[in-house]
Amino acid sequence: MRTLAEWLRLQESVHPQSIDMGLERVGSVARTLGVAAPPFPVITVGGTNGKGSVVAHLAALLGALGARTGMFTSPHLLRYNERIRVDGSEVADAELIGVFERIEAARGTTTLTFFEYNTLAALLIFAARQVDVALLEVGLGGRLDATNLVDADVAVLVSVGFDHRDWLGDTLEQIGAEKAGIFRRDRPAVLGTADLPATVFAALHELGARAVVAERDFHWWLHGATWDYQGLGVVLAGLPPPALAGAIQYRNAATALAALESLGLGAARTQVARLRERLGVLDVRAAAAALTGVRLAGRFQVVPGAVEWILDIAHNEPAARVLAAQLAQRPLPPRAGGGRGQTYAVIGVLRDKDAAAIAAALCGVVDRWMVCALPGERGDSAAQLAARLALPAGSFETAGSVEAGCELARAAARAGDRVVVCGSVYTVGPALRWLRLY
Repeated sequence: MRTLAEWLRLQESVHPQSIDMGLERVGSVARTLGVAAPPFPVITVGGTNGKGSVVAHLAALLGALGARTGMFTSPHLLRYNERIRVDGSEVADAELIGVFERIEAARGTTTLTFFEYNTLAALLIFAARQVDVALLEVGLGGRLDATNLVDADVAVLVSVGFDHRDWLGDTLEQIGAEKAGIFRRDRPAVLGTADLPATVFAALHELGARAVVAERDFHWWLHGATWDYQGLGVVLAGLPPPALAGAIQYRNAATALAALESLGLGAARTQVARLRERLGVLDVRAAAAALTGVRLAGRFQVVPGAVEWILDIAHNEPAARVLAAQLAQRPLPPRAGGGRGQTYAVIGVLRDKDAAAIAAALCGVVDRWMVCALPGERGDSAAQLAARLALPAGSFETAGSVEAGCELARAAARAGDRVVVCGSVYTVGPALRWLRLY
């Protein structure tokens, strides 16, 4: 019997391409396995940034209401098992191996990508565990992403920005059209912002989805230490701040609340109606317990201390702009001897990402950079990444690994300084391990 590590190596070699967007192959295997039309309601969450936060908020809200929830996210920080969770707990190796054996038997001569194996494994596990609802985070794009083989009962589009241009297009209009492909006729499509390309609204019309738009159909207001949510039928006043840090999390939490409310709209299946009946009405107490209990590693994760560490994946320009704004809103205190603290960035960015745009977004809030090499075929040497970042001479040091970059930052930082780790999941993951947080 293969170990989990052996299965993952096999899955990386079965298909000649690591990414091969399309639903024909994975859909065929899904039908053979009987998971193409799941018996449980599904909420699919797409977007350039914010997907993980919205999924985390949704999982917490559903859990607080007593729903058995399956959650599929990607990529993982350190362990593959992070990708598939039931009621917040990672699935075990043995369970993964069991469903991989079923997928292998079902696929015959059909080749699958690594992510397609992931998606099928999640659906099989959710069916076996008889979840009440499944949350599927889109991997890349939407229309041709493996998660889109399932007709979502609610589709959420959090944001649209520049990323994955080789696959999704060079304009926001092209990217928006691809991401809007998760919408379905007569079913809710929750938009986390109205500031989206025209192609998203064209897709809503063409597909006949029922639009639920932020700041039109649902709203939120901050009142000092509390905030209010007004949704499709629910009003929640005096909510505590979300546990996830940053002003953007109020929008993400409100989007999750709207998605939860939307389960009762449109052409609801019998299973959806039963879930709504079981969950009852969401109240302030349940929502507050859920929102304050959310944990999500690597999303503006603050590690307090004499030197503060902040870990944020921020792997594209829009995410880097949000990170820069969050850092600007969190000024460092003045030092005892005068002057202000310094911000050090430990950064690693994959070769297929726009490193220069990420650096440009962060340059106003970073004083010195530790540029790290990342391994693998998508990684770069530190010197190559430094050239791509286009940083001023003398503003950076290079490190042969993320761990080495963290060591440089720790040696340089003094009390009152902070270290920001960013640029990729493959940067934040090793840093979490180095900090002994994961």
